[in-house]
This record gives sequence, structure tokens and C-alpha cells, in this order.
Amino acid sequence: MILRSQDILVLLKLVSWAGKDWTYAQLAKSLSMGVGEVHRGLGRALRCRLVDGEKKRPLYPVLLEFLVHGLKHCCPAERGPQTRGVPTGHAAPFVRSIFTQGREPPPVWPHPEGKVRGSSLMPLYRSVPDAALEDEGLYRLLVLVDLIRGGNAREREWAEKELAKTLEAAE
Repeated sequence: MILRSQDILVLLKLVSWAGKDWTYAQLAKSLSMGVGEVHRGLGRALRCRLVDGEKKRPLYPVLLEFLVHGLKHCCPAERGPQTRGVPTGHAAPFVRSIFTQGREPPPVWPHPEGKVRGSSLMPLYRSVPDAALEDEGLYRLLVLVDLIRGGNAREREWAEKELAKTLEAAE
């Protein structure tokens, strides 16, 4: 079974909605995805044992293990040219005070309404910037995942701890 990057986005959205009742239509709309795409994604996550089949919620310890140890191998951070976009990684609002900014341009998800110019970092899925702008909790999770996918060792270590705390609180 091959897990796709959009499946991770769906799982992270469910983490941000922890304890909230949802429908496939609501989930799809919030992620700018089709209902069938969300349904198939959860099916793949279920077969990969990342989701509880009865409750349709992520299995948090297993998801954490996958995000920390597997995601960077199947969804590596791909950098591109400079563009306008939504800050991610060490440039995200809640992270930039923790790490010193070098002289390199900040990483951004390309987005036409982005307010920051930086080095593009391809998001897990094309709708990530829009979904993140609509849900602060999801934005935080996606930034932590980007730090794990493409940050330096210190950033990855910090992001892993923050992600563990966040998933534990959601459980």
C-alpha cells in the first residue's frame, strides 16, 4: 500500500479537529479536496495502520512514529526558486523567535496571496497553503512536519518534541 502526501494532510487535519465530529464532505471542503479523494486517503491510512477503523481517527503514537521517522523519506522537502508565499519551517510566525534566521531567504509555500518573499518549499499537497491559512492548528502541524522534512538537526529535534506534545494533547 502506498500512502500519498495528501493522506498525511487529511490525518493532520483530523489531529487539528481532535474530538470534533466531522463528515467526509466537511473534511474535503476544509482541505480543498474531493470527497472521494479524502475517503480513499483515509482508506490508505487505515490499511497502513495509521487510523482507528471504528473511530475514524488517527492512531496518535503510530502517526507520530511515522511522521518522525518515515515522512522525510517518502515526502522529502523539495526546494525551489524564490517566490511569494506563506512562511513555513523556521520562518513561520510561532517558530521564528526560537531559531536565529540566517542570511538565506525564508522558506515559503508558494501562494499568490503570500505576504513573504522567500525560497519556495513545495508543500505536502497543493491545497496546504489555503488549508493552513484557514486553520491555525493545522498550520502549526504542517510547519512542524516541514521542519522534520527539511530542517536542520536542531530544528528537527525541536519539531519532533513539539509534535509529540501536540499529538499527546489531541489524543
